[in-house]
Amino acid sequence: MSMGAVLSAVRAAGRQQLSASIVAARQVSASHVLRIDGYSRISKILATGQATRSGTFSVGGHDWHILHYPNGCFEQHKGSLSFFLEHASHAKTGDTTAKVELSILDHASKPSHTQTKADYRFSNATSLNWGWRDFIKHEDLDVEKHLKDDCLTILCDVTVTVLDTEDHSEAAAPEPTVVEPPFGMRGQLAEFIWNKKEVDVHIEVGGETLPAHRRILEAASPVFKAHLSLASATTGRGGGCNSNTALLRVDDMDAEVFKALLQFIYLDSPPRPLEKTMAERLLVAADRYELEKLKLICEAALLQHVDLSSVAAALALAERHHCSVLRTACVQFLSSPGNLEAFMASGDFAQLKTGCPSALLPVGAPREEDDASRERHVYHAQDIPCM
Repeated sequence: MSMGAVLSAVRAAGRQQLSASIVAARQVSASHVLRIDGYSRISKILATGQATRSGTFSVGGHDWHILHYPNGCFEQHKGSLSFFLEHASHAKTGDTTAKVELSILDHASKPSHTQTKADYRFSNATSLNWGWRDFIKHEDLDVEKHLKDDCLTILCDVTVTVLDTEDHSEAAAPEPTVVEPPFGMRGQLAEFIWNKKEVDVHIEVGGETLPAHRRILEAASPVFKAHLSLASATTGRGGGCNSNTALLRVDDMDAEVFKALLQFIYLDSPPRPLEKTMAERLLVAADRYELEKLKLICEAALLQHVDLSSVAAALALAERHHCSVLRTACVQFLSSPGNLEAFMASGDFAQLKTGCPSALLPVGAPREEDDASRERHVYHAQDIPCM
């Protein structure tokens, strides 16, 4: 895949401010010919461990020398010719990797004795010289073949691995239209979360259309995930959205409540202060989308409002939406005899008993029995077994 195709795919995923570079390894090869005239005389002058050094040659941006030890580099190798490739520019150019092939040329200038060293890392941690201590034995040098006119000719092929970095540029993508969030942003982190990805969900709720991000909604709520998997797609709605935006319709909810729900999903915090009416409506929304943390926050906000005027509504709300914290607070409030008596004498009690009788079970309030129920509890004399 070309870099242009990669950038297009990345940009389609929502990342608009892009730069790119390419790092590639390539191999650079070059050859150097070293000719040693008067070889027999030089080999008598230089003792074991003493070397001749070639002129400097460059391959892949690095400088090199060939070291030639006519009587071996160490005492145990004095019966051989030793050859090494020396990294001459290491102090300036640093570490590098190279492959070395060294050949003795015959009188026809063709390789007749060749040895190769695979890729070697020239560095201070290893060595700046690399080669052969026993390249060829003295007795294997043929005067007619290798030392014609008392000349020894060496061909050294060096291949250096070079890393190239290339800046990739292309026509800049058009700046995306900024889509404002449907709730108040607070701080740089919140702005980063909102702006990191392009809007890809439109939510129609309460007569308004709100922007959002699929991944964030799906991560926050399994209900959103299920609904978005079935949501229809819209094309070209504008407003900074991409070309394939999901459309989600939410019924039976006020737009302001849904904005508060979105604020919690993005910022992990509902609107502050959380008023009683908003807390009640937001609790219903939190239960609908299985946002348990938000549900507990709403329950906690409602605890301070539990009194004789609200306890019936709070009990019904707790029963319908499985709010154990709120239900317990209501039961504790009614555990006081004075509160319970006043509550049972109120119209709220009668309405709750009719509309949501199950909410009264934890309270322990007496229930009226119908005639059939009373009949079941009457024992007739003939039904009492004789003892």
